[in-house]
Amino acid sequence: MGGLSILQTLVATSSMGGPAEIWQHIVNDFSNLGTPAAFSAFLQVLMIDVVLAGDNAIVVGALAAGLPADQRKKVIALGVIAALVMRIGFALIVTWLLGIVGLVFAGGLLLLWVAWKMYREIHGGNHPGSPEIEGDENSGVRPAKSFAGAAISVAVADISMSIDNVLGVAGAARDHPGILIVGLVFAVALMGVAANFIARYIERYRWIAWVGLAVILYVAVKMIYEGWVDPQLGIVTLI
Repeated sequence: MGGLSILQTLVATSSMGGPAEIWQHIVNDFSNLGTPAAFSAFLQVLMIDVVLAGDNAIVVGALAAGLPADQRKKVIALGVIAALVMRIGFALIVTWLLGIVGLVFAGGLLLLWVAWKMYREIHGGNHPGSPEIEGDENSGVRPAKSFAGAAISVAVADISMSIDNVLGVAGAARDHPGILIVGLVFAVALMGVAANFIARYIERYRWIAWVGLAVILYVAVKMIYEGWVDPQLGIVTLI
């Protein structure tokens, strides 16, 4: 599925209006990209997409590392395809999800856990990595012992990281729907074509992972705060 068809699907199921309205959101947000708020949201979305796409590839490679070459390649391919499908699926319902009272707060807590998990992975131990994925040797993730075990672990990891990615983008760009839509399309595209390339550079230049961790932590704290005090969707409305 190309970027345009993904965008069209997102548009068709989004609560932000039809294609004309969505396109107008995109035009408005990117024409105002020079403003601090829009530029900050765009940079946050970009960093979250890059870091989590690379992280996804690293985890999948580490989980498949203990398998024979033919099975390892199948698990890695399965992981990439599953991540693509799940990111599209979660992207389709993210605007609806964020409209539920308390979900922004819960999403912030989930991202806080993602930040902690990423911190532990940055300090991860050494395990044999998959030759197909560069940078997964220091993930701290233990390889699975069987094809079925690896496939199940990869599926669970993909679900978790796809939710993380979509919630992170949505949390960073809640007030900028045009940037939100483009960010979700970009997340899917990165996972499909550049995840291994990104993983290689995240391993080589560790500061990228640290910057990504800081951005995710910031978005998590912001979502927790807004999810608590928002007069329409915050926890305070339930008290």
